[in-house]
Amino acid sequence: MSATKPRPRPSPATGDEGAGIEPGKEGAAPQSFVRAPPAAAASIVRIEGVRKRFAGTTAVDGVSLDIGRGEFFALLGPSGCGKTTLLRLLAGFEQPDEGEIFIDGEPMAGVPPYRRPVNMMFQSYALFPHMSVAANIGYGLKQQGLPRAEIAARVARLLDLVELGGLGERRPSALSGGQRQRVALARALAREPKLLLLDEPLAALDRKLRERTQLELVALQRRLGLTFVVVTHDQEEALGMATRIAVMEKGRLRQVGTPEDIYERPRSRFVADFIGEVNLFEGTPAGAEGGLVWLDTADGRLAGTGPSGAIALSVRPEDIEIATHRPNATNVVVGRVEGARYRGDDMVVHVRLESGKAVRATRLPHAPPLPADADVFLSWSPQDAVALAE
Repeated sequence: MSATKPRPRPSPATGDEGAGIEPGKEGAAPQSFVRAPPAAAASIVRIEGVRKRFAGTTAVDGVSLDIGRGEFFALLGPSGCGKTTLLRLLAGFEQPDEGEIFIDGEPMAGVPPYRRPVNMMFQSYALFPHMSVAANIGYGLKQQGLPRAEIAARVARLLDLVELGGLGERRPSALSGGQRQRVALARALAREPKLLLLDEPLAALDRKLRERTQLELVALQRRLGLTFVVVTHDQEEALGMATRIAVMEKGRLRQVGTPEDIYERPRSRFVADFIGEVNLFEGTPAGAEGGLVWLDTADGRLAGTGPSGAIALSVRPEDIEIATHRPNATNVVVGRVEGARYRGDDMVVHVRLESGKAVRATRLPHAPPLPADADVFLSWSPQDAVALAE
């Protein structure tokens, strides 16, 4: 049996102030951490049966959701799923057609954005190009009419907080993409909101900078103790930053849970297929026994864990073992290697089963090679196969 890659975990978040990096250095490499739990159980956001329609299209369809105080919460889903509309409803830029929104126990019906204890960081950053960094950060404070000395002191603290001390007189055009992102974050924090909303905050950054900035955001959120709600379509981003995730599809919540719950125990075919790579085996229910549910599929009778009456099994590529001889396992399917793809930390092997189904399995990058057209047996534990009723 071939050596396989251990199950990958989401890039964990941390509450430690150093975050294992020097935020001012864009070449710093991220390290591994233990995810911090939500800071408190009390809800700061309550959404009850909210619907929003645009020209006959329902963008948000009966969403009910609680977000805990001190959470880093992610709204995740494909384009057009309603996640940005839900964020705009929280910010007050849109009003629900039905349902209610409460922030810190207060109803938000009819409350304009500038009177909500909320601030929003936009995907474009929306910095004023003709203003200095310090003026951009202090703009909202100036609009509030705060004394000049108080504005200067708060801006200085925020510049230090986001590791931009000494850059207050520069214009945004003189900064890197990561630095502009931090200016936008400091401006969003300037009015000391109870809730910070972030709309695709890392979309404009390259991959290395995006990974490093994820750690910076999480460390900053934990230090401040604020509630962050981030909208993203990037699964790795949500898995790596959030304490909980709400997966949305067609305006509805499909599953809400920790990153581990979402990845390891998807409750629907959509969630299983949307989050990470997955192999789906469809079939008809064949009974339940010993804590397992069985399906008759085109590739034989297979077992997993989940609700009785399931019509599909979800199996992650990293949970599949590849062997050239039939293993002694509950779930075994037979196929032929079509090719392999090297990805650095693993090798993805593409196998065509006898039924014609294409399956992906991962191996360690330096495992003995499997030639194309090799006949192989794929196996996995029933505990790693999630039975899906939807």
